Amino acid sequence: MLYGGIELIVDRLAKGYQDAGHKVLLYTTGDSTSEVPMGWALAQSEGTRIGMAVPELRHVMHAYDSVQDFDIIHDHTVMGPVYGGALFPDLKIVTTIHGPFNDELTDLYSRIAPRVPIIAISHAQRRHAPQVRIARVIHHGLNANDFPYGDGDGGYLLFLGRMAPEKGAHRAMEAAYKAGVPLIMAAKMREPWEFDYFDVYVKPYLNDEIRYLGEVPHEEKLQLLAGAMALLNPIQWPEPFGLVMIEAMACGTPVLAFPEGAAPEIVEDGKTGFLCHDTSDMADAIGRIGQLDRAACRAEVEGYFSTRRMVDEHLTLFEELLGAK
Repeated sequence: MLYGGIELIVDRLAKGYQDAGHKVLLYTTGDSTSEVPMGWALAQSEGTRIGMAVPELRHVMHAYDSVQDFDIIHDHTVMGPVYGGALFPDLKIVTTIHGPFNDELTDLYSRIAPRVPIIAISHAQRRHAPQVRIARVIHHGLNANDFPYGDGDGGYLLFLGRMAPEKGAHRAMEAAYKAGVPLIMAAKMREPWEFDYFDVYVKPYLNDEIRYLGEVPHEEKLQLLAGAMALLNPIQWPEPFGLVMIEAMACGTPVLAFPEGAAPEIVEDGKTGFLCHDTSDMADAIGRIGQLDRAACRAEVEGYFSTRRMVDEHLTLFEELLGAK
């Protein structure tokens, strides 16, 4: 498994619902490896066509044909709540918005909110569209036991994400260089604009101390996280959540981030990481990583940022909605 944070969360939710004693059908693709009963119209995932209307609509149409007898539909697509809400008024549908509220999505979700309850994944995400009715804010969660606990003995800092300006690989490089600490970068780079950004802002500065590994498999990512002194997350965009931050914490790895998007809801400054004002501040914070307790980072995922809490909050909302029939 490569880049796929949404897919990871959907899988954990589906498994959590099943473990709580509920009948579950995960409508996915034929090559999914989830441990719950599944259905699909598309034989395999098509990374290059994610978000395109035709494959998503085909997936949605077949999915709704398959779930007519379920008490509640938890839809993670964009098109599904519009399609299902219009054609199947008797179905109880709930949707999670995983992306930021831009003008287009604000218009869309404002229209469906009276019929389809919307779950936001952070308060920061919600604040960008105060006019959209949100049923609940539910932060993501993970199973800490799925992640190796590391002591950060690799002697390097780590950057994970997309090779894009808003994710800030070039800012991570600057902070690591100023601090004099090696940096490893593992990032998705598939689109033309990602290659353009890499060629101009990253590639010229790579050396033995600042390395780019490409997009790495999940297991390799976990080992990189466990061995890192800290994760650098110098984003400059309203990121709705930032799953990589709690993945790092699950490994005991503190997070150094800019206070953008949901980062202040995830990183407790001075405990599980540092919230930094700029790259110079981040470089200074790198020198203070030793003040942080890696066990406290892990404990945050064993506690609040756990799959169990995430699943329980969803099930509580579902029970409220079904009771309101």
